[in-house]
Amino acid sequence: MSKKLKITWKKSAIGYAQDQKDTIKALGLRKLYSSVVQDDNPVIRGMVHKVRHLVEVEEVEE
Repeated sequence: MSKKLKITWKKSAIGYAQDQKDTIKALGLRKLYSSVVQDDNPVIRGMVHKVRHLVEVEEVEE
C-alpha cells in the first residue's frame, strides 16, 4: 500500500503571493474547504510546505 496525503484548503489565499495561489491550484484544490488526495512524494511534500499556512494535511492509507 502506498501512502497518500489528504490535503484540505483551510485559509483563503487572498493577500498572499501569486506563486502560492498557483501552488494551491497545482495541488488540485479549486474551492476553499475542498480536499484532494495526492501521493506522498517529495514533490507534493514540497508544494504543501510552501502553502503550509493555508492547508491542513493528514496521512491516509489507500
